[in-house]
Amino acid sequence: MFTKGKIKPADRATPSDGYCSWITRAQPHGAGGRREGFSEFRLRVEGDPEHYQPGSTYRVTLYATNPAYFRGFTLIALKEGNAAIFELDTFVLKNMDLCTLTPRRRTRIQVFWIAPPSGSGCVLLKASIVQRKIISFQDEGSLTKRMCEKGESFITPNKPLLDCCACGTAKYRVTFYGNWSEKLHPKDYPRRANHWSALIGASHSKNYILWEYGGYVSEGVKQVAELGSPVKMEEEIRQKGDEVLTVIKMKAQWPAWQPLNVRAAPSAEFSVDRTRHLMSFLTMLGPSPDWNVGLSSEDLCTKECGWVQKVVQDLIPWDAGTDNGVTYESPNKPTTPQEKIRPLTSLDHPQSPFYDPEGGAITPVARVVVERIARKGEQCNIVPDNVDDIVADIAQEEKEEDDTPETCIYSNWSPWSACSSSTCEKGKRMRQRMLKAQLDLSVPCPHTQDFEPCMGPGCSDEDASTCMMSEWITWSPCSMSCGAGVRSRERYVKQFPDDGFACTHSTEETEPCTVNDDCSPSSCLVTEWGEWDACSATCGLGMKRRERMVKMPPSDGSICGAEVVEVERCMMPECHTIPCLLSPWSDWSDCSVTCGKGTRIRQRMLKSPVELGECKEELEQMEKCMLPECPMDCVMSEWSEWSECSKSCGKGHLIRSRMITLEPQFGGDLCPETTQRKTCKIKKCNQGGLNSDERKRRKEDRKKRRNKQGREESADELAGCKMKPWSAWIDCTKLCGGGIQERLMTAKKRYKNAQVTSCKDRKEIRACNVHPC
Repeated sequence: MFTKGKIKPADRATPSDGYCSWITRAQPHGAGGRREGFSEFRLRVEGDPEHYQPGSTYRVTLYATNPAYFRGFTLIALKEGNAAIFELDTFVLKNMDLCTLTPRRRTRIQVFWIAPPSGSGCVLLKASIVQRKIISFQDEGSLTKRMCEKGESFITPNKPLLDCCACGTAKYRVTFYGNWSEKLHPKDYPRRANHWSALIGASHSKNYILWEYGGYVSEGVKQVAELGSPVKMEEEIRQKGDEVLTVIKMKAQWPAWQPLNVRAAPSAEFSVDRTRHLMSFLTMLGPSPDWNVGLSSEDLCTKECGWVQKVVQDLIPWDAGTDNGVTYESPNKPTTPQEKIRPLTSLDHPQSPFYDPEGGAITPVARVVVERIARKGEQCNIVPDNVDDIVADIAQEEKEEDDTPETCIYSNWSPWSACSSSTCEKGKRMRQRMLKAQLDLSVPCPHTQDFEPCMGPGCSDEDASTCMMSEWITWSPCSMSCGAGVRSRERYVKQFPDDGFACTHSTEETEPCTVNDDCSPSSCLVTEWGEWDACSATCGLGMKRRERMVKMPPSDGSICGAEVVEVERCMMPECHTIPCLLSPWSDWSDCSVTCGKGTRIRQRMLKSPVELGECKEELEQMEKCMLPECPMDCVMSEWSEWSECSKSCGKGHLIRSRMITLEPQFGGDLCPETTQRKTCKIKKCNQGGLNSDERKRRKEDRKKRRNKQGREESADELAGCKMKPWSAWIDCTKLCGGGIQERLMTAKKRYKNAQVTSCKDRKEIRACNVHPC
């Protein structure tokens, strides 16, 4: 049950809040009571943000460094430059009042702080704590946190990259939530082709910058920005060698937005260490000229030598500086000379889909969440991590009663295999052991395999009325680096019973520990052992190792005799019982096309023999790929027949034409001519008037033509056809410059003895409108 508490101004204390009044009015103890440069108490906001998002909720933690503790505390939020305390319900605390004094010693409390509304400016979060009669005040740096309102641009300026002091490694999961949709960004939204390209990035050192504001893009970034292709970018990343720890990749998303209950947000996991503690990525929103979103050199190492627990960042698009387009589907127009990377603004161009004449902030098109999911190796952070951190350390298996006969000698059980179900459907998991010897053949030895039911990650087969606990978080460092000490570990309640009863399971346990037995100055001091590496074998017998470091060599200069490497055997499931032993995925193939939309595939091989059983895991995956649109040449119809000569005597011309059936696109070949003409000469025209002989000759010619036409029609009838008269000439295809006209004669009647080929329709063509335009 969470309860809200209102922070009251110190000058209006009431009898009921006498403790709050006393602690905020009290004076600090003398400076001599505190060691220089060290603070036992610290106030921290989860993720160590420098800015707050108005109205957002943040986890605030108050720590006491071992062996310090406190019995009372208060938290206040002050507007910078104003002595008045915010009169807002801004803190929410679990199971206690905000301002309380309890007999229980505490080393950590957590509250939720709701950031004030927009326009509140910078805020000071201050804590006061009480340890017996000693008060630590808000004015001390470690108990005060300053946060300013996040700017409207959602752009974090490039920060100087600092060295990291964290120890071990950390594993993170980055999840990409695309919010670019027609509902949030309606102007000119491309309905048919909207998508996010494949995401590409890396965890890397400060010596390698994938991209940054004010810088110029590499060829790899350019290909992502303009084409959505991550191939060249991945080549550039892998060429950096040891400057890169993990390559981060996610699939393209078609379409750009779908509800989360239809398509889960894509995610990827990556690791960081002390030298490669930065994380960068980018992805193109398409179609677009060269617009992308991403993070640049996000530092996951904290000032307290720990690892950031969570980063949440809203993203607006940025321009890669290689294309001058201003709309989603602007034609390619290279920027010459190339410009620097810059964030898009709402005043860039009136045709821009993000344009706002009032210059308001661009609505974010995506959100990225980077969350720590595991730590490995010795941790050296000054401030302990929150108890709800998910850690890679696995709690030791509880010892079970074993009814194995003494005459059967087995190896240890292997670790449990992964669950056969990746969803909340029931599945099973398996573990194995080897029978090393059977001393009495008359006594049977039990099974070497063990199965138990299981469900996919995040699922539970326990009833909702039960109390669900998290896994144990990794053991804390030993309280003493030399001699006997203690260490502790914690877990938290994942689900409270529905009936409202409290969970009775313990959330904390301790055990004795010894790191170095000999504490003399001449002894060699070493660190605690790190975590075991993964077993060298995926099945059968393998080896695993763990390491520790020399913390302080002997003062007399002698060689340290302590072991710093430990190796032992590890037993995985027997190889012949695994039907799905697979090779790693191959790299993605080239796109199936050289332009336009295509597909690409990747494959993996089945390494275990087929006779061991059917493997239902997929061996090939396919995804879409998008290259620049293919050029489309002009397409023309066939030429028409030549027309009649335009003159009855002398020189004339014949003409034919064709039509454009498809205009050229995306740089295809232009259309050729649509009209052709050639000269024709029938006979020489008389210069003077016609004499009687000439008129008589022409009359005879006309009579012959009519007789010939009559004979042809008679022949058609004899052949079994009776033709209709010629149709009227159709309209000229052009108003000027030379067109064509057609007329048809079709069969009117076909007689029984007619052959199919003897009755054909006729067509005549002639030139028309031959005058110039």
